[in-house]
Amino acid sequence: MKCPYCNQEHPDGFQFCPATGKKLDQLKACTLNPGCPDHGKQILPLDSMFCPTCGCKLENNTKQVNEDRSKVSFAIGSVSFNMIKVEGGTFKMGSTTGEGRERPVHEVTLSPYYIGETQVTQALWTEVMGENPSDFIGDNKPVNRVNWFDCEHFIKKLNEITNQKFRFPTEAEWEFSARGGKKSKGYEYAGSNKIEDVAWFDDNSNGEVHQITKKKPNELGIYDMSGNVWEWCQDWGERGYYKKSPNKDPQGPSSGTSRVVRGGGRNSIAGNCRIAYRNFNSPDNKRSSIGLRLVLSCQ
Repeated sequence: MKCPYCNQEHPDGFQFCPATGKKLDQLKACTLNPGCPDHGKQILPLDSMFCPTCGCKLENNTKQVNEDRSKVSFAIGSVSFNMIKVEGGTFKMGSTTGEGRERPVHEVTLSPYYIGETQVTQALWTEVMGENPSDFIGDNKPVNRVNWFDCEHFIKKLNEITNQKFRFPTEAEWEFSARGGKKSKGYEYAGSNKIEDVAWFDDNSNGEVHQITKKKPNELGIYDMSGNVWEWCQDWGERGYYKKSPNKDPQGPSSGTSRVVRGGGRNSIAGNCRIAYRNFNSPDNKRSSIGLRLVLSCQ
């Protein structure tokens, strides 16, 4: 690597410049691509434009990553957002106490992935799309009044900007994240058995969408997975029982006329904000109570 202090070439892994004695931990890291072998390593000169290992552009859209890669940060223009790593595992999906659509309880095994620390904000949507379709305007409020196809277009443009492969969560990924992954404490809502602690819903929202991160996060540090706005998922959905092999295909089953939405929203009753609760909506339906949360596969 080329040292920005003495302009000499040093072997990768040097922690101090041998000519000036200055620490080299201020060098730029490859933080955009979680699958890059150099991801998170401080080995690149500050003026680097591209990661020499994976080729990802490093200008204007990367920030720092935790050493354990538990959180990856991105910046698009002036807007930044975080993705939380969810370790893969097997969990019991569904509920025996809820409605028929939550049954049967069944095991689902997932590989590791990253999920949005928050719902996509109006600021991020505007930065990518150049417009804000939402009701209840506010940069740090979740984008809303977007249908599934709008969100698909947003994700496509975001991927073009970042050279990444962001996508919708599958229904199983959404529920595993809301439950707290491997750190789950078995809460009814995402982060608590007391809905008021973690969610904006019909009893406390005053009918409005609220700013992200104003309620407590769940066990993984993820906010607003119960309440505020419903979140589109990848899967097609039907108002019946789970199929025999739900979520086996990350694209969801081929049948159905609605897409799954999860989490509950600003006008939802408490029971509809439960982690296990399932709901469905036509993919062309725009509502001020539906937004989205991003997922990024671990490569």
